[in-house]
Amino acid sequence: MNEQQLKILRNTVAEGTGAVIEIATDSTGLQTSVLLWFDELRRNNGPYVQLKPSGLKRHQVRLQFGNFSGPVLNQIMRADDEAVGLARALLNSIEKNASVHFSDGDNLATWKVKNSTFQVVIERRDVIDYLSDNALIQTCKDIVIPLMAAMAELIGYDEILPELKDDEPAWEGAERPSVVMRRERNPRNRLLCLRIHGYSCQICGLDPLGKYGVAGTILEVHHLEPLAVIQAPRPYDPATDLIPLCPNCHKAVHTRRPVPWSPEDIRSWITSD
Repeated sequence: MNEQQLKILRNTVAEGTGAVIEIATDSTGLQTSVLLWFDELRRNNGPYVQLKPSGLKRHQVRLQFGNFSGPVLNQIMRADDEAVGLARALLNSIEKNASVHFSDGDNLATWKVKNSTFQVVIERRDVIDYLSDNALIQTCKDIVIPLMAAMAELIGYDEILPELKDDEPAWEGAERPSVVMRRERNPRNRLLCLRIHGYSCQICGLDPLGKYGVAGTILEVHHLEPLAVIQAPRPYDPATDLIPLCPNCHKAVHTRRPVPWSPEDIRSWITSD
């Protein structure tokens, strides 16, 4: 894997995690592997990922912690319920033909980082041309990014400061505008939203990547607050409460305050035209 391809991997992971990423190759084993870690923490001071070919038509991705990860582990174990929920949802978004194993016997629904021995091993099976750089890049997109994004969320990377004041009018029982904006701007929420719903606007159907090519990474995340939430508040679920919208539709939804228009409202007006 050449320097340009490593740069592509690093930048792609950085975009999905909201953190600065470092990357290197390791040729000490039978197969050359790719190592990725958070730049601010360095490899020995936090979680790092190893991606390598494993067996016939398989890739293995292993996440573990460096020998001097005590401070960051303490920070991860203090993560709030919302961060833990998003981290779990990100791992749940990994394709189904990959097997996920936790070192302590946990599962996708209940896993939690408890100590320095925590490891996740994910195997992607039936990889076509599994020794090629393109196959490794695809595994990085499909598995490494959500895995490192989950760690970034637990660590608390890229805390986004809201521009709206908490005393701005809102529905009785609804989330404060600042909370909604923070969720919409969180890069890990955006990553999960696109992995679940796809890369097209959920109102007008625009496919920005198909229309604009590499300049089409413009979809935004919209936080749904249906009437049912106001009548009977429920816990926030990043897998169901966020949808991707193009900038035009997202702006149209928020032209009404404090109660945004629903996607159905905007869609019906587009259809009636």
